[in-house]
Amino acid sequence: MSVGVGVGGVGRAAKIRIGAAFATAEVFMNSLGALLGSVVGSAVGDVAAYFGFLALVAVGIYTIVEAIREREEHFDLSRGFGLLLASLSISLDSLGIGFSIVYIGVPIAVTLVAIAVASIVATTLGLALGRRFGAAAGERAAMLAGVVLVCTGLAFAGLKYFHKG
Repeated sequence: MSVGVGVGGVGRAAKIRIGAAFATAEVFMNSLGALLGSVVGSAVGDVAAYFGFLALVAVGIYTIVEAIREREEHFDLSRGFGLLLASLSISLDSLGIGFSIVYIGVPIAVTLVAIAVASIVATTLGLALGRRFGAAAGERAAMLAGVVLVCTGLAFAGLKYFHKG
């Protein structure tokens, strides 16, 4: 997701905002999953992951459509509703992961801190990589961002379906 967002190029404040939002969403969904785990079971975890992948594909398609229309204001995944949608779409699968968090034998606080740190690092690296792609893509950066998001969502869904991820 962060590669797709980074394609358009984002400033330092946006990077911090995106990293914080993604990490918060990941920790929140894992925590919620841990709380609901014993009640709901693992079935919702699989369904939640697919909803997250579908949301990622939908955001990508919307980004592509907006790029084709060449509107001055593109869907901004770095703030407001766009950032909320992006954060939730990448963290829905964490709801399912959270179901098993209490059973791994590591204190939940340590696990959640590790998840937050990993999320921030992955987001930062993704934004940097996306920025390089965006610089090379020039005017087609928004279109490329949408394609990256769609491909990411489809790849994650495929990996989940074939039990590879």
